[in-house]
Amino acid sequence: MNTETKSRVPVALTIAGSDSGGGAGIQADLRTFAFHCVHGTSAITCVTAQNTLGVSRVDAIPPEAVAAQIQAVVEDIGVEAAKTGMLLNQEIIATVAQQVEALEIKNLVVDPVMVSRTGAQLIDDDAIKTLRQQLIPLAVMITPNKYEAQILSGLQINSLDDMRAAAQVIHRNLKAKAVLVKGGGMQGNIRGVDILFDGQHLETLTTKQVDTKNTHGTGCTLSAAIASNLAKGQDLLQAVTQAKQYVTTALTYSLNIGQGQGPVGHFFPLLLEFPNSLRT
Repeated sequence: MNTETKSRVPVALTIAGSDSGGGAGIQADLRTFAFHCVHGTSAITCVTAQNTLGVSRVDAIPPEAVAAQIQAVVEDIGVEAAKTGMLLNQEIIATVAQQVEALEIKNLVVDPVMVSRTGAQLIDDDAIKTLRQQLIPLAVMITPNKYEAQILSGLQINSLDDMRAAAQVIHRNLKAKAVLVKGGGMQGNIRGVDILFDGQHLETLTTKQVDTKNTHGTGCTLSAAIASNLAKGQDLLQAVTQAKQYVTTALTYSLNIGQGQGPVGHFFPLLLEFPNSLRT
């Protein structure tokens, strides 16, 4: 007699680039999904050659191949939530937006990945325009950092009030259901303070500051954790609050590997169990 039974496990999809150093991109996303007991699926948009010192090469995946990956996952397995990371160029962004709409993918979290935390622009102006016009309006939440929020809102951001104003402008102009302006790039006692606006309520979200140089992958990890929690049926505020706490703990146990900026410790329970593991 066949005793196999099927139970529905929440499924999340990451649409992002591959980080050969394992700290960000789909590698970080899949670790985050696994931590949250969500089955992780992926559509790779680009392949990077990178390590803790930086990125030395980026190769785009053909848009048709990106679309095929998304379609294969959704049509067979189905997804309760999805997130986007590095989409690299205008063609891939347009393709992802078309697939999200055609396949009716819900609970889409868009990490814009337009500008790094240090202010370096990562995609060109045409790609940013397509992101604004085609993908962001499909999102249940977008998670811009300070510099991305400045571009999307047209405002300068130097204070919490500036972050609040930017979140409201982005929500009004770009039609995402909720906006989380991240404060990781802010200075002083508001570093790491995030502002969440859902069209009605402004929330100021704080956790303890963690003093570590090993912060690679924090943005990817946060958006993946939010998507994980949404896949499990949590509301937006709960999903973001718990995701933020997860990232803070992962930063506390970040990995001191390589010669540069190491990644956060996605699997920190194992680091606690095995105290001789590499960590800061």
